[in-house]
Parts: sequence; C-alpha cells; structure tokens
Amino acid sequence: MARVLLDDVTKVFAGKVTAVDRASLEIQDGEFMVIVGPSGCGKTTTLRMVAGLEDVTSGQIFIGDKIVNDVPPKDRDIAMVFQNYALYPHMTVYQNLAFGLKLRKIPKAQIKAKVGETATLLGINELLMRKPKSLSGGQRQRVALGRAIIRNPQVFLYDEPLSNLDAKLRVQTRAELKALHHRLQTTSVYVTHDQAEAMTLGGRICIMCEGIIQQVAEPMEVYRQPVNKFVAGFLGTPPMNFFSGSVQVQNEAPAFAIGSEVIELPRVLKAALNNYHQKEMVAGIRPEDLSLSPYDGQSTNTLAGQVALTEPLGDRIDVTVALDGGEKAIVTVDPHMKVQTNDKATIYLDVTRVHVFEPGDMGRNVLQLAKEGSK
Repeated sequence: MARVLLDDVTKVFAGKVTAVDRASLEIQDGEFMVIVGPSGCGKTTTLRMVAGLEDVTSGQIFIGDKIVNDVPPKDRDIAMVFQNYALYPHMTVYQNLAFGLKLRKIPKAQIKAKVGETATLLGINELLMRKPKSLSGGQRQRVALGRAIIRNPQVFLYDEPLSNLDAKLRVQTRAELKALHHRLQTTSVYVTHDQAEAMTLGGRICIMCEGIIQQVAEPMEVYRQPVNKFVAGFLGTPPMNFFSGSVQVQNEAPAFAIGSEVIELPRVLKAALNNYHQKEMVAGIRPEDLSLSPYDGQSTNTLAGQVALTEPLGDRIDVTVALDGGEKAIVTVDPHMKVQTNDKATIYLDVTRVHVFEPGDMGRNVLQLAKEGSK
C-alpha cells in the first residue's frame, strides 16, 4: 500500500484545452478517495494521469515516495478497474484472473491458490470455468475486480466501475465494494459522476469542476459545509434550494430579504455577513431543512406559495412550491403527509441550516470564508 500525491498537476491537451488545472491532492495510505464531478470536469483525466495513461503537462505525481511522471503504467504497481470491465472474451474467468500472474511467471500452484482465494473473496467460485459472454453485468464486474485484487497492487484505480449496472445491482455492488475495502485496506482512487456513490463510498471526497478541485473533505462535511454554490448544488437529491436576495445586518440578528419576505438568520452569521450589508447575495437551504409544518410553534421565517408539483418517492414526498415572489422551492416531507397540487403552502425554514453565498455559479460560502479567515 502507498499514499498518492498530486502536486500542482496540470494537463493541457492539444488545442490548448486545460483538462486539469493545478490540482493538488494527497490520498493517504489505505484511504478510499472518491473524485466526483459532472462530465468534462477533469476527474477521469486525473485518474488516467495517476495510472500513467495520460502524460502530465506540469506538476508531479507521487506513488509512495517515488515520482512516477515518467514511469510506465506497468511499473507503477497499480491496478485499474474500468467501466467496461475489459475482460478477455476468449478466456474463462479462471484464465482472466490468472493472466497477469502468468505474465509475471508465478508458479502454477501459486496461481491456482491465488485464484481460489480471490474467487472465494468475491463469491465467484462457481463462475471460474465460464466465459465473460455468459456472465451478467454484475458478475463481469466482480471478475474485473478480482483481476485487480489478485495482483495485490499498491493502489486501486476505479474508473466509473458501476455505471453499466442497473440501479439495484449498483447499490448491491457499492456495498460489496465498501466491505471489500474494509477487508483489504488498499489505497483506492475512485472516479464517478454519481453523488450517491461518492457519499457512500468515500472516506473523503474530492469535488471537481472545470478542471479545478473545489473541495476535499469527508462526505458529510462537504454536504453540510460546502465551500461554494457549485458544491452545494452538486451534492444532494433533490439539490439545494437557492434564493436571490439581499443581506441586512442592521440589528442584532442578520437577515436575508427574499422578495417581500425577510428571513432572520442566526446571530453566528453576523460577523461573516458584516461586509455584505445590502448586497445582492444568494441564500441556500436543503429541501430536508424546510417544512410545510411549523418547527416547535414557529410563526416567523416563512415563505408563502402554492404547491406546483408533488413527487411521491416511497420514503418521502418531494413537494415543489411556486413562491409568491416568483421563485420555486423543493420541500421534502413525510410520505404520509396529505399534500396536493394547487394547495396553498407556507414553507417554514430551519434558519440554522441556511447558507449565504456570493453571487455567481462559483459564489463562495461566506461562513466558510469567515472560518478560513479566522484560522
């Protein structure tokens, strides 16, 4: 096992397209790091540079204490699991698992023992004599994982390995992957566009956008303390609600004006908002931090509107409310609540969960800015 370090890594493709821009990221020995972001954000290019499948334009990549910029992929002691499985179709599962060991001239008896051990670990013993075309997607993915595990590499690299599986199998395989990492404790770098995979698998997650690392932290820290509006909006289903308005810091408690409604904010935000008085900003709050019923007799910090859409999802109902001021908000409510389209609605805000962002897609979270400034 080994740590992986990206030190100010940049990748510029022909035509001067910058895919990754000065990325610095340290992945600890034995850590499961998930790199997540929308299509084209640079996450797969980052993984391919670690693997040696893409050259680094500038900066350095370390595996362990060794700079690997000029080291061929086969000499980096990494194993990669691909989205499309990359199995040899003419070989049996046993032969697919054994192939890498044969190339390294491992004795036959040792290969047989390693294949048996790996097959038992992944529950694929009964598949060893079958060929990939006779396997389901989930079985093929297990074989692809086995081919990586059997080599006992320093680092596992996963390139969207679950994206070809159906939803139910994806959830099942995700749980198996997490359990597998707990058993093996091998340094792992996992790339996905699926935020659920990122939140459930990652010890830490790295969020990228437009080639730039936006935030690196434990999943719930990123979810509850996003550094900017992009991160806040990217994580969460349904996504965070955003409201344009202005900050008011005249009284003891700061406030945020959304149209004709004024929402009081916690006093802890006052120092962070002092420099933003009467400036146009963006308030953000997650759907689960809104309610269509008062919090403990609450009568203030409300928004009025009309139910525009209800989406029953079994464990909850997502209610879209068209606010009187023209904006929309999504509220997550109990599945037993009776709510119908065109009902009048009063939204109650848990103001302790409100974030205030500077304007723009990458607008910074002012509370996180204040915390950084106080360090």
